[in-house]
Amino acid sequence: MRTVTAHTEDDAPLLDDLMPWSVAPLRLGRGWVMAPDAASLRARWDALVRADGAEREALFGPTRARTAHSAVAQLPGQATGTGRMARERGRCPEPVRVLHGAFDEQWLIPDHRLIDAARPELWRVRDGRQLFVVEQGHVPKATGPALVVTALLPDGRSPAGRQGRIRPLYRRPGAREPNVSPGLLDLLADRYGHGVAAEDLVCWALASAVAGPAGCVVPLPADATVWAAGVELGRRAMRIELRGAHGGERPRLPGGRRPYVRAALPARPDALAYDADEETLTIGDSGRVAPVPRAAWEFEAGGVRVLELWFARRAAGGEPGSLEAVRPASWPQEWTSELLELITVLALLAELEPERKRLGECARIGAAELRAAGVLPPPGPARRPASVLDHAEEGPEGQFALL
Repeated sequence: MRTVTAHTEDDAPLLDDLMPWSVAPLRLGRGWVMAPDAASLRARWDALVRADGAEREALFGPTRARTAHSAVAQLPGQATGTGRMARERGRCPEPVRVLHGAFDEQWLIPDHRLIDAARPELWRVRDGRQLFVVEQGHVPKATGPALVVTALLPDGRSPAGRQGRIRPLYRRPGAREPNVSPGLLDLLADRYGHGVAAEDLVCWALASAVAGPAGCVVPLPADATVWAAGVELGRRAMRIELRGAHGGERPRLPGGRRPYVRAALPARPDALAYDADEETLTIGDSGRVAPVPRAAWEFEAGGVRVLELWFARRAAGGEPGSLEAVRPASWPQEWTSELLELITVLALLAELEPERKRLGECARIGAAELRAAGVLPPPGPARRPASVLDHAEEGPEGQFALL
């Protein structure tokens, strides 16, 4: 009979040991390459390529890593140019949907010439079956999830701007080679008496992870019943956070609780307020959305209210004359739809919080047992990206890139 080590926080393993391969957040270097709407990105690109010489360089926003004259390889999976941006005259690459922070879905121009550190290893494994687990970074005394999961490419930045880590679920495209410490799934299957998949581990982590200074702590339960309850809870959270990706349904609250636009939003709202008694969100002078549960309004990630930050990113204007100042002339209808869905996502996740807390204290499979079983520490190669050699990538100035 196995003995269970004492369950202290220090004894629980880190996600860094359970999912060893992680990637640092994207570093854009210039804010204009990401926006809440794709049309603004195309307009910004057009403004850039119409400019010449010093004007183009100034609009571009040079950094030590990128200037308009940098020679840069193509991002994996993206049919973008590799000539220097100083000579670019073509059309804007098709923007891609990305996750900005914890819950803000935005758009990005997927051109390596525009991004200081685009993390090509993430683009290389990005496909219709991949999931990304994103640590939110430790903020002392902050509330909110320690982890989020997305099918979109994440930038890995917490709402407060802190850097987390991005962990693809699979190390290779096509859902091949789970990013899990070798031997861990077999050990858990032996303990619980049934097969354990890599996605089950992610679901458990969503339900149980706790942010800490050294990274996310993921306590593994010794009891199969606790494991099953946590995996199911995490699976519900995953379905909500994926917002219909991977064949799921988009999140919805029951009919009487769904948020609706009660009064049309003004063309350029500049303020957001909440009436707890009426459960009403006021947008600008006249816009009204209700019902909005208090839990959705108060929902935080990284110590920041998610709804307030989401609105601020859309209400803010860039510096006059900059590409970031190229924004919609009026509030787009799709932003209203996205706001309603975000309210729904936050409300549904908030409803899971009491169950997450009820997972509570339990006997654990401690890090010492994982070390004794040879699961920890994970081998060095598990912390590095896998070689992906089944497709060509274009290097700078159209040269073939060797991987």
